[in-house]
Amino acid sequence: MNQSIRNIAIIAHVDHGKTTLVDKLLKEGGVFRANQQVVERAMDSMDLEREKGITIKAKNTSVHWHDKTINIVDTPGHADFGGEVERALRMVDGVLLVVDAYDGPQAQTRFVLRKALAHGLKVVIVINKIDRENAEPAKMYDKVLELLMELNATEEQFDAPVVYGSGRDGYMMLHLGEEKKDMSPLFQTILDHVPPPFAKPDKPFHMLVSNIDWSDYVGRIAVGKVLGGTARVGDPIFVLRHATGTRLRAKITQTFEFTGLGTTETETAVAGNIVGLAGFEDIDIGDTITAQEDGHALPFTQIDPPTLEMQFCVNDGPLVGQEGKLVTSRQLRERLFRELKTNVSILVEETDKAAVFNVKARGAMQIAVLVETMRREGFELLVSRPTVIEKTVNGHRHEPYETVWIEIPDECVGTIMTNLANRKGRLTNMEKLAHTTMIEAVITTRGLIGMEIDVVNATSGRGVLSHLFKEYGPYVGEVLTRITGTLIATEAGETTAYALVMVQERGKLFVNPGEKVYEGMIVGENPRNEDIACNAVREKKLTNFRSQGEGVAAGLTPATKLSLERAIEYIASDEFVEVTPKNLRLRKRILRETERRKVQRAAKRADE
Repeated sequence: MNQSIRNIAIIAHVDHGKTTLVDKLLKEGGVFRANQQVVERAMDSMDLEREKGITIKAKNTSVHWHDKTINIVDTPGHADFGGEVERALRMVDGVLLVVDAYDGPQAQTRFVLRKALAHGLKVVIVINKIDRENAEPAKMYDKVLELLMELNATEEQFDAPVVYGSGRDGYMMLHLGEEKKDMSPLFQTILDHVPPPFAKPDKPFHMLVSNIDWSDYVGRIAVGKVLGGTARVGDPIFVLRHATGTRLRAKITQTFEFTGLGTTETETAVAGNIVGLAGFEDIDIGDTITAQEDGHALPFTQIDPPTLEMQFCVNDGPLVGQEGKLVTSRQLRERLFRELKTNVSILVEETDKAAVFNVKARGAMQIAVLVETMRREGFELLVSRPTVIEKTVNGHRHEPYETVWIEIPDECVGTIMTNLANRKGRLTNMEKLAHTTMIEAVITTRGLIGMEIDVVNATSGRGVLSHLFKEYGPYVGEVLTRITGTLIATEAGETTAYALVMVQERGKLFVNPGEKVYEGMIVGENPRNEDIACNAVREKKLTNFRSQGEGVAAGLTPATKLSLERAIEYIASDEFVEVTPKNLRLRKRILRETERRKVQRAAKRADE
């Protein structure tokens, strides 16, 4: 064992303050100068992470305290990124479970804690945000203990130490009511209760690749915890490929340690430390690096299987290539298979059509992040509505079920209960909180698609929905998830205020005046469950007389613009989201109305 090192992961539900807590640990660990200006949530380095306020990629850092090195892995809290959490837990010996002193344990708290307990990791409970109004830290600590019992924690895991404090304000304390000073109580608790990494320094070098980093100078960097021996620059090693079982020779060209917000080159990778190694033409997560030619492969935990799949297609719309540079089938294929190298929780399958790929993942948020990243890289593509991955069990059709928690204002309970019933959800618990109501239900993953939009709309943005995969169960039949129709453009051109005023009478607009549209593009929503064709580019006939309706465009309501996640969940099975670097457009799969009618008639005859 290496007594000078501690390896920990920080786990929590979304927005419970773990990345802000890491900021304070870095500051107090001497990573930043006293007068250095540091951006908030420094570990969230991706643009998407900053915009969404969530952690997407697990990241490594380290701080030094009392001559000890504490390696910290900041993990995502969203269940869609479970692959990132799974990999992070392979590298650590303990976890800081961060729980909001007002909200208490939530859906993803349960998810990440269950993973940590399954790995046999020591737990340190951090009741965070005790400065929040109406915070109840003592009550929330009791709820964490209840959760530990529910998840069958061992006696040792159940006796987890607890600290209380505020990551934002930079203080922790062992008991409520103590002086609010600094983060020292948390540092000391980590050193006292998280064991040093189990490693064998006198054995040959052995390491499991838990993450992949990239450098423009040295290429792929294998990241993991050294389980045995030491490795130096220039050492010959062997790579045991997880996917194929083949054994490849390689040579270490550089070794890195994680310090603060970056990496530092070192001469030696020592047992117990989390390091990065360079010198590989091709290496993937789950591979084993060993100094022995006959060394054995280390076990790699399989992550939760995907439950959703979507189609990624080449953009075949009339406006293709006007806003993005990467539009071909070859470019789309290369990018998707490149994603597989660092994202082990998605699967990509080619179809019998060259321009269509099936992408399987844990949730719509995970796919939306991939699509958003691609559009920022200059891609244009079409994405379909998510569909669930079904299984056959004993000859019967089964589909994935999820447990859903919805926290809503009291006056919205009736609306949400009706919505749940329409989606064939089954209520399992309802709890009255201080100012809100918490609804717990079991619902199919299929029924859950698009529900977050309904909750936001029904509660005017005040409702919070979180969910967690439960199990595969019997197929429940047809589920009503969208009760509205669409307004479809019949002509190509630029939208005019004159035309949109008339279109607006039929429903809610998705486009503003001056936007490019084409035949088959969805320009609005019809409150009734039917599609209506409309002309959104009609221009007003000019005359010498001032008309009575002039100036009517002033009454035009601004268009509703859906985010990428909401657009993906909103569209029906016969629709696509067209994604470009500048725009998101909703459209029918078949653009021409006459061809859509032929398909509908053929489907009707087949049903008869």
